[in-house]
Amino acid sequence: MISKDDLDIKVKALPQNPGVYKYLDKAGNIIYVGKAKNLKKRVSSYFAKNHQSFKTNVLVKRIKDIEYIVTETENDALLLENVLIKSLQPRYNVMLKDDKTYPWICIKNETFPRVFYTRQKTKGNEYFGPFTSVYTIKTLLNLITQLYPIRNCNLNLSKEKVKEGKYKVCLEYHIGNCKAPCIGEIDEKTYLQLISDIRKILKGNLHQVQTYFTKEMKNHADKLEFEKAAEIKSKLSIIENYKSKSTIVNTNISDTEAFGFAKDINSAYVSYIRIQSGTIISAHSVEIRKKIDESDEDMLLFAVLELRESLNSDAKTTLLPFEVDFEVENTKIEVPKRGDKLSVIELANRNAKFFMLEKHKQIENKNPEKHIQRKLETLKKDLNLSELPRHIECFDNSNIQGTNSVAACVVFKNARPSKADYRHYNIKTVEGADDYASMSEIVYRRYKRLIDEKKELPQLIIIDGGKGQLNAALKSLKKLNLENISIISIAEKLEEIYFPNDSVPLFLDKNSESLKLIQHARDEAHRFGLSFHRNKRSANFIVSELENIAGIGDKTIDVLLTKYKSVNQIKKAKIEDLETSIGKAKAKLLIDYFKIKQNSNE
Repeated sequence: MISKDDLDIKVKALPQNPGVYKYLDKAGNIIYVGKAKNLKKRVSSYFAKNHQSFKTNVLVKRIKDIEYIVTETENDALLLENVLIKSLQPRYNVMLKDDKTYPWICIKNETFPRVFYTRQKTKGNEYFGPFTSVYTIKTLLNLITQLYPIRNCNLNLSKEKVKEGKYKVCLEYHIGNCKAPCIGEIDEKTYLQLISDIRKILKGNLHQVQTYFTKEMKNHADKLEFEKAAEIKSKLSIIENYKSKSTIVNTNISDTEAFGFAKDINSAYVSYIRIQSGTIISAHSVEIRKKIDESDEDMLLFAVLELRESLNSDAKTTLLPFEVDFEVENTKIEVPKRGDKLSVIELANRNAKFFMLEKHKQIENKNPEKHIQRKLETLKKDLNLSELPRHIECFDNSNIQGTNSVAACVVFKNARPSKADYRHYNIKTVEGADDYASMSEIVYRRYKRLIDEKKELPQLIIIDGGKGQLNAALKSLKKLNLENISIISIAEKLEEIYFPNDSVPLFLDKNSESLKLIQHARDEAHRFGLSFHRNKRSANFIVSELENIAGIGDKTIDVLLTKYKSVNQIKKAKIEDLETSIGKAKAKLLIDYFKIKQNSNE
């Protein structure tokens, strides 16, 4: 191994050409393989800065030598990187994790080939798939057996044995499912033509088969061979019936594959869809475990190369969810922005997300603690927090037209509600409906008490509301010298996340675990605060204006107050929003009531 100074000199001397670089540790083991459009620029970036990713920093510390291979093009570098990763399996490279053995349809490499499904692939045979459902395979094989009378026995049908008359016909021949190649009833050339047609079906080219059968049916009809024409017509009906049960996209989309993409803190999830003549003929999803801070582009490209190779894909068009900076051999890459191809990508992305959620559920069932750790790490990354938020507290105010102002604080520990730690508050220092002042009061009271009692403080505070409520809470934290605690607010209308001293909100993916955890805490605070408010109103015999409206009950009032917070806000709400919350009939009751009241006041 070389010294650090020599390593620096080596980095500076790297060529500015495309190629592949290899990092070695002190024992001479290759620990990472990467590709680059510019070797010098890419490798220098590892040593020129402190990386946010802990794993990347660990990798850089372990690099004791560098080797590289210059290639002619960027595409050559991409392909070589893929080969080296598979052969060397370096510790810090992403690896495709696929623990399922999916079924394939096999055309056996033998005289008079058989067609069957299997989960084991061996060299020399031809495979189609993989399929995510055995039911799909059985439907497809049933279609094939109804269309083509091929054998399903495992006899050795060599020319010599058939010529010697070694075999006798079986039941399959008598019921019309086999043409009996075992006794020479069908020659090998004619049989292989049947296999050629079957191959087209397995590749999804049903249109070609239909065209052929339609032509044959017409020929028989022209020759007045109506029985043979009727036989072929029934086969066409079988194909149509099969197509009607398949997932159909635009029939103009053919010989195309699409890749969907989703990710969490530890992995990327890629979903593959193969389309032929407007029909989705196969689908497959894989997980790619991150090792260092790999980019989305790197992980997607890795999956594209791996899946195209393992699935024997020869699709002429490859649809991707986002732009990549490399070409892939023997296919045209497209990133659809509109139309039917965009719909295909959206379908692939949905499959990737569902696959990710399925994996999350499996982890949660097998190892709940690991699931919680990943969820908290994701929240930490999404909100750019300095600490893992194992202890979260969320605040909410509740009042009706300024009466009985109360507040609630709910506590989440390890991403789960800790109901024993929930607290109610009566607003003491604020007159009327002043949400900002009320928020400032309860935040100050809550953390002043925790400090006095020397109790644990949260790593994250969530405020229900927008920038105003957030700033009010922040003032109280400053008074208590607790500005080191991370604090955010969530505004309900668009679910935007606000941070201190930043006017631009963060919008998390509506399906992200981080947003769902924040929403869960916010909704718990709503529920807990509203139940306290309702009990207080009941104890004081105070009647809300809403309770005077015929047809509006307690449950509807709870829904309205949870969403709109006050009667004034309900009055301002659009009828479409009210209908979404409580239905058309009750929304009309509200609108009519407020109109009548307004007219009477005028």
